Amino acid sequence: MHKKLFIPGPVDVAPDVLQRMASPMIGHRTNEASVLQKSCHDKMQKLFYTENMIMFSTSSGSGFMEGAIRSCTRKRAAVFSIGAFGNRWYKMATANGVPADKFEAEWGTPTTPEMVDEVLATGKYDLITVTHNETSTGIQNPVEEIAEVMKKYPDVVWCVDAVSSAGGAKIEVDKLGIDVLITATQKALGLPPGLAICSFSEKAYEATKEVENRGLYFDMQEIYDTIIKKNHQYPSTPSVSHLYALDYQLDKIMLEGLDARWARHEEMAKYVRTWANKHFELLPEERYASRTLTNVKNTREISVGALNKELAKRGMCISNGYGKMKDVTFRIAHMADTTLPEIRALLFEIEDILGLN
Repeated sequence: MHKKLFIPGPVDVAPDVLQRMASPMIGHRTNEASVLQKSCHDKMQKLFYTENMIMFSTSSGSGFMEGAIRSCTRKRAAVFSIGAFGNRWYKMATANGVPADKFEAEWGTPTTPEMVDEVLATGKYDLITVTHNETSTGIQNPVEEIAEVMKKYPDVVWCVDAVSSAGGAKIEVDKLGIDVLITATQKALGLPPGLAICSFSEKAYEATKEVENRGLYFDMQEIYDTIIKKNHQYPSTPSVSHLYALDYQLDKIMLEGLDARWARHEEMAKYVRTWANKHFELLPEERYASRTLTNVKNTREISVGALNKELAKRGMCISNGYGKMKDVTFRIAHMADTTLPEIRALLFEIEDILGLN
């Protein structure tokens, strides 16, 4: 029996979207492939509220995270971490020999604009990374406030990990001045895993020209140049199947309407937060709570594994805490094509299993 997924990803994919993955194959060097890739490019620009170049990679979002910090760090990177995935960005830097320092907030708390300002005021860094939405802690960082600080440092390349939020939370890339915004298909976009997507500014591109060893597969300069020179072609073979599904799903997203989509995610998030505070406790301060996933403190010390076994019998699945938060918290995702009635049904079943009033 299929279990309805309320986990941080992969998410359930609508049958009609999955069917697009079965579209007949085309040559990836054909004009038909260029038209498909440009169509996805233009629609993603609308989703990201940007005029910047959109780039795709047949990888998880981690591919572009690694590519961005390696390709764009000229001097030294400041990695701001609020959990497991911010820490991963730092690990990517050190694994690639990129000079970097990590500034890790206490898990459950955000990266504040004051923290960013203090670090950049030293003049040591020409690139920063910020996690927009951290699934290990359920925090959505205040990027709008951080954007005001970034205006003081126009030469610093700003990279943002929006893997678990883009498509579920409004991120106005150009208004915020984000140079590299990275996401992936298996979360709020509502597609199978396997495709990374990023917006890439001209400033980020110019920075790559000062970096000698950018790697090969994730050389952001080569990807950027190839798109321009070869009419939305790519240096390596793209996942055409994913692009067919993405093109179709983006049409569905636009049909729903972006404002309506953000509102639906906000409504689901508020509903789960209210429930969490009634029966347990919310991990982050509510104003920093994620729009796509709620991290709940396990104040009742329930067995999340046992709960999931019972939920599985009812065709549902949630997620345990991540890393050092395992069993200390549990997580309920509300992203992509999930609806409020589905969230209500899930919480009803949890209450029934746990005997909550």
